Amino acid sequence: MNGPRGVVLLTDRRQARRPLPEVVRAAVAGGVRWVVLREKDLSGAGRAALAAELREILHPVGGTLVVAGPDPLGGTAVHLPAAGPYPPPRLALVGRSCHDGAELARLTTEDYVTVSPVFPTVSKPGYGPALGPDGLGRLARLARVPVLALGGVDGPERVAACLAAGAVGVAVLGAVMRATDPARVAADLVAAAAAAPVTAQLHRTGVDR
Repeated sequence: MNGPRGVVLLTDRRQARRPLPEVVRAAVAGGVRWVVLREKDLSGAGRAALAAELREILHPVGGTLVVAGPDPLGGTAVHLPAAGPYPPPRLALVGRSCHDGAELARLTTEDYVTVSPVFPTVSKPGYGPALGPDGLGRLARLARVPVLALGGVDGPERVAACLAAGAVGVAVLGAVMRATDPARVAADLVAAAAAAPVTAQLHRTGVDR
């Protein structure tokens, strides 16, 4: 399974202006093809049911649902926190959150990472300090796997800046979740990602992936 590129949507139903499946459906209509299901406060059964519903939305367009945490909830793709588990589970696609060079150095068989926070973010006020495009670029050059930029990516200009810095895509949350028209916002971000030249540098340092 190829890893996420372009615009990746992270869910947060508490910030969404509509029921979460409606927001995801609108984002998919806007061109989003990768969704990371968070909602870790839900019960196991409730989260599994939501995962199934989101997969039904993504399936007709060839999209992929990634589940935050080690349990793929019936799928084959997960996104893990920096804290663990290590080693990662053996699945078709595994991502991990990273914030600095030390966390990047711990990677083993992960397929991609998110690097954050790139910009100050409304979703997590005070979270940081923000890396900025320069800090993102530095970590992207250190990473042995593709990097998604996360944190405060709320408009086309920031999407372009992240890809110019070396990310292969961006992970967005509040810009779409809080939007009155999530389809339009998603379409603008997707268009910016498609138009921006990707300057990602993938350093394998002798690791055969």
